[in-house]
Amino acid sequence: MKQILNYLFENKTLSRDQAKDILTLISQGIYNNSQMAAFMTAYCMRTITVNELEGFRDAMLELCLPVDLGTNDLIDLCGTGGDGKDTFNISTLASFIVAGAGYKVAKHGNYGVSSGCGSSNVMEYLGYQFTSDIDTLKRNTAEAGICFLHAPLFHPAMKTMAPIRRELGIKTFFNMLGPMVNPAKPKNQMVGVYNLELARMYAYLYQRSDKKYTILNALEGYDEISLTCDFKTFTPEGEKLHTLKSIGFERLNPSEIAGGSTVAESAGIFMKVLNGEATLAQRNVVLANAAVAIKTIHPEKVFGDCFYEAEESLVSKRALKSFNTLVGK
Repeated sequence: MKQILNYLFENKTLSRDQAKDILTLISQGIYNNSQMAAFMTAYCMRTITVNELEGFRDAMLELCLPVDLGTNDLIDLCGTGGDGKDTFNISTLASFIVAGAGYKVAKHGNYGVSSGCGSSNVMEYLGYQFTSDIDTLKRNTAEAGICFLHAPLFHPAMKTMAPIRRELGIKTFFNMLGPMVNPAKPKNQMVGVYNLELARMYAYLYQRSDKKYTILNALEGYDEISLTCDFKTFTPEGEKLHTLKSIGFERLNPSEIAGGSTVAESAGIFMKVLNGEATLAQRNVVLANAAVAIKTIHPEKVFGDCFYEAEESLVSKRALKSFNTLVGK
């Protein structure tokens, strides 16, 4: 590792194969915590390259516990996190709305590192028991329309690095990798990223795949549609700027979509949305993200029709039923 660190500290970059090999060794736990912390810190101080990101992704997918749900006709709604905005759990809520609308969701999630409440934090608090049992995950997908894949159960490297990431408490390249390494390998994906540079890097990698995808970034730095500002999307059809006016919304104040200061408060917001007791701002921001996910699956549909599908799922309580079925309530 000393040689690798000296190489990175000289501002040199890794090839795709080198990056893959190094992350493979990291996942085997052969380096000490200080060395691994230094390795991650090096990438906090400079921009990761496409080759490095691709190599890290290759290693994660090769080493992961595979998840065969009998189909890849699935969608994942996953953000990189690390945007520092501390919103409530928008993409996780949108996942249940998409499931309630009749689509199959393989939600990849993890504990929050740079934020107080990641998707795994809120799901665990609300009673979901993480599992890697394939039969259980298949049953969840069939009955609830959604399964939840807690990343450390499927990725040795994430499990090895988890304590160090928690101690660092800042975004690292693992934030960038999360959405790219869903072990169920869904053919549809909506990915939120925290800046345009990373969005374009993702777009470059995803356009070489056979996925239907939407990569989105709100221009004020959110890794989701925030309705506080305009946003950009990257799809197989190209890059596009969307104004709030073009999708029929007024601008929100960031405070209207803030998460709670504790996991309990975040979970409270979560259940208010599903129970139809949330504020209009909270409701609309979740529905907008769910609508874009539905449009990712059906790019021929217009945003308004996709929003209506999402709204029906929420109002009819089908999204709530999906949640209750998953957690066994």
